[in-house]
Amino acid sequence: MKKEKIGKILVYTILIIYALITLYPFVWGLAASFKPYNEIVGGGLTIFSDNFSLDNYNYILTAGSDFTKWFANSLIIAVIGTLLNLLFNSMAGYALAKLKFPGKNQLFYIILAVMMVPGQILIIPNYLIIKNLGMLNSFSAVIIPAAINATYIFMMRQFFLNFPKEVEEAASLDGLSRTQVFFKIVLPMAKPALGTQAIFVFMSFWNEFMKPMLYLNSPEKYTLPLGLQMFQNQYAAQWHYIMAASMITITPILIMYAIFNKYFMEGVRIGGDK
Repeated sequence: MKKEKIGKILVYTILIIYALITLYPFVWGLAASFKPYNEIVGGGLTIFSDNFSLDNYNYILTAGSDFTKWFANSLIIAVIGTLLNLLFNSMAGYALAKLKFPGKNQLFYIILAVMMVPGQILIIPNYLIIKNLGMLNSFSAVIIPAAINATYIFMMRQFFLNFPKEVEEAASLDGLSRTQVFFKIVLPMAKPALGTQAIFVFMSFWNEFMKPMLYLNSPEKYTLPLGLQMFQNQYAAQWHYIMAASMITITPILIMYAIFNKYFMEGVRIGGDK
């Protein structure tokens, strides 16, 4: 018993040390967002300072920059893109899992093949298509090509394969159509899978840099990852503003995780059980 107790103390000590080491860069970044530029670039790694102030936040949140506009742009793109993915991926996954139609298996194999294609290969074809459609420098150029995702179609299909058939049959006996069954019965019971999907899809849109860089050329339409580059010039980076902007940028991700955390954990448990 004594050896087990010592072993447990040792394990927890190692985990705590590792957690502190991992957490330190974030804490330093949070502290740096309140520091003046000279102190940040001075080379010190201390968290505490005698010069803490809200000047960096006041600058980026007022007329000093277009940060609030970039934040709104990112929020619009991420929210709309996430909602479209939740709808279309779920509909496609349900159709592949529950409906019978010609070419169903072949379509599923195509989706599996798409999952294996690196996204970098599609950059040039997507750009040319969007350019020919006249969608450049618009939010639709970022949202529409990513409105569905083969990976999450596959994930939703796997979830719906295990959905109780008896529940659908009971709803059908009550007079509900297939569409009504999907929206009124199936989707509300798919919250674990939808919550998991929502977190990852929102993060993907929120952190996307390459597509906005290719498709958006007006500063007023920039997203946050692209707009943060505006705090850098040919000679130096404005690290005090970058750190403050970065801290605000991660806030929606934390809120999303807090909202959908219980569904995410439930989805992980369901996946483990299966």
